[in-house]
Amino acid sequence: MAGSAATGGGTGPGDVTGALAAAAPVVSAAATARPHGLGVSVPAADADAKTQGTFPYAADLWAEGLLWAAVLRSPHPRARILAVDTSAAAAMPGVHAVVTHADVPGAGTHGRTVADRPVFASDTVRHHGEPIAAVAADHPDTARLAAAAVAVEYEVLDPVTDPEAAFSAEPLHPDGNLVRHIPLRFGDPEAHGEVVVEGLYRIGRQDPAPIGAEAALAVPRPDGGVEIYTASTDPHTDRDLVAACLGLPQERVKVVVTGVPGAMGDREDPALQIALGLLALRTGHPVKLAATREESFLAHGHRHPTLLRYRHHADAEGKLVKVEAQILLDAGAYADSSAEALAAAVAFACGPYVVPNAFVEGWAVRTNNPPSGHVRGEGAMQVCAAYEGQMDKLAAKLGLDPAELRMRNVMATGDLLPTGQTVTCPAPVAELLRAVRDYPLPEPAAPEDDWALPGGPDGAGEPGAVRRGVGYGVGMVHMLGAEGADEVSTATVKVSGQVATVICAAVETGQGFTTLARQIVQEVLGVEEVHVAPVDTDQPPSGPAAHGRHTWVSGGAVERAARMVRTQLLQPLAHQFGMSTELLSIADGKITSYDGVLSTTVAEALEGKELWATAQCRPHPTEPLDESGQGDAFVGMSFCAVRAVVDVDVELGSVRVVEMAVAQDVGRVLNPAQARTRIEAGITQGIGAALTENLRTHAGHIRRPDLTAYALPTALDTPDIHIVKLVEERDVVAPFGAKALSAAPVVTSPAAVASAVRAATGRPVNRLPIRPQTAAMAVQGS
Repeated sequence: MAGSAATGGGTGPGDVTGALAAAAPVVSAAATARPHGLGVSVPAADADAKTQGTFPYAADLWAEGLLWAAVLRSPHPRARILAVDTSAAAAMPGVHAVVTHADVPGAGTHGRTVADRPVFASDTVRHHGEPIAAVAADHPDTARLAAAAVAVEYEVLDPVTDPEAAFSAEPLHPDGNLVRHIPLRFGDPEAHGEVVVEGLYRIGRQDPAPIGAEAALAVPRPDGGVEIYTASTDPHTDRDLVAACLGLPQERVKVVVTGVPGAMGDREDPALQIALGLLALRTGHPVKLAATREESFLAHGHRHPTLLRYRHHADAEGKLVKVEAQILLDAGAYADSSAEALAAAVAFACGPYVVPNAFVEGWAVRTNNPPSGHVRGEGAMQVCAAYEGQMDKLAAKLGLDPAELRMRNVMATGDLLPTGQTVTCPAPVAELLRAVRDYPLPEPAAPEDDWALPGGPDGAGEPGAVRRGVGYGVGMVHMLGAEGADEVSTATVKVSGQVATVICAAVETGQGFTTLARQIVQEVLGVEEVHVAPVDTDQPPSGPAAHGRHTWVSGGAVERAARMVRTQLLQPLAHQFGMSTELLSIADGKITSYDGVLSTTVAEALEGKELWATAQCRPHPTEPLDESGQGDAFVGMSFCAVRAVVDVDVELGSVRVVEMAVAQDVGRVLNPAQARTRIEAGITQGIGAALTENLRTHAGHIRRPDLTAYALPTALDTPDIHIVKLVEERDVVAPFGAKALSAAPVVTSPAAVASAVRAATGRPVNRLPIRPQTAAMAVQGS
């Protein structure tokens, strides 16, 4: 926990819940909850409320005098705006305000990393669905009708939708079409292997598809500021964006986090919050919008569609000699997180394998396609699918078993990434791969079992056309931010009587932070009843909920604060008995000394006291990649191996995933049930990327932005998932030694499914999601 800072005292701060109580309940552990502490499967405190439908999401909020908002969005992916006439909309009964770019009082553009995205398009439209105007009215139907009544005159332009064409196309943005270029140079450029294989791979546009509506409520404040109630995953950054665009000081903007119904990345369009804040200030009324599923597809970021060209060199024994790659990420209209995604893609372009020579060119470019952004494992997932395809090709060319080829090349602690960074964390890649390879294979399905056929009983498949394939995926992800990102989180732990409260702005997005925070305090202080306060921007920042950072950084801050309170609790007792606090232990609600002389309960020691402490956790610093792609860019890494078993109907091209065997490097399991759930969810999301999820576009237009055309995997698509091994080799620089859980299976499972389909069909599967004609063509000889 390098660089930690802390404060503490004998009396606690005031109750910080305030207005939050209307938005999200305090998350707590009942006093009777047993067992508790780290390493125990403690149930989520909000589970009952969520399953009973009483958990308050932003879409459920209401305020006195509420108005409803609607946004007019561009029907064109690229156009010049010649005129905008809002008079007809403003004159409609029930309409309170209509705003466009001319009404934005502060910065006209925003962005989490690069402020290149307009709040409302002014002179140019750069993607289908870009906001043009927003309306506030006294009824949602009135707001939608008024938004449709805003007259916009466009000069439609030919969109640039091919990322390769973006290099030579006219600039689509004042900042140009190139977001970032990373040339990685590692080793000898003249190195050459006895065996060479090449491949071209394409990865589609996966949507995070949050299960709940994206919604927000803006409430004007008496001081001329505004409060935003929304399911933000990074509230302090959202506050800063809103304040800058509204021309307000940050202290006059407050973001209150409501219940987050799951998040796979940046689940919200920040422009929505800015527009609502502007309408609230303009009208003096609370203003709310709950986006339709179509609006979500149009507005928020998606996984970067990627084009990858690879050439692998190996010796006659299958040892890798050199990897050459070109990686092109489609950023869509704006930069968003594309620079960070490209860094991960380039750094992990060779996978968790020892490669003495690597030469990679990576680009992220703007197009007129839908915006790309942060989705679990961004950058790493795309290259994993490609380099694992290359490993399958090498194995076939050398006549080796695919698992054996991988085993001959796996990375271990002490090896170098192609960025020159030494892998100092545990890297048990060989152990993971061996575990899934040796796990027993499932029995073939009975011919009379229609449900076991690819496509199900109504898929019209024939048992004789089904081929089984076994494939492997081995992948890696980085944890926390990268390339010099200042990863810091602050937490306060307060104990009053027999109740502890955790105050930390780490947002619970489904990753289990609130449960973990309770477990930490229970473990350190022996207090059973623990509350985790709702999150708002009056608290110190804790950063975004991504890359497992809250388990590491925010959990580390909670642990440090709890240990400071523990010292405050034990010092009087230690002084009384003439010993140090290190000679006292807390377990099962009791405080005992090493020699048994002292024995009392935590409740007795806390009676009449109020203790609190505030602490920070800041991991060791990283550095940006240099002009040759070299540098210690990552705090830590996590590894995963997956073996997929699939059945393919080679006449119809339908694929059924029969089983996924998973082994993962987790550092330490903090909550077994939660860990299993996170891994299974990651595998399922990866299966979606492999087989069904692709937000299709035509000439820049999203085709059918709904959940009928965009096929998410259902329970019927989810195979048997066997977590065959969790390697608990603790990372000594991480609090508790734990690593991120959910991203690594997302990254690795699509590659494993593609590998299994290759094994079943004999075809070079080089596109995700896998199209039916790819498998069907295998036997038909097309």
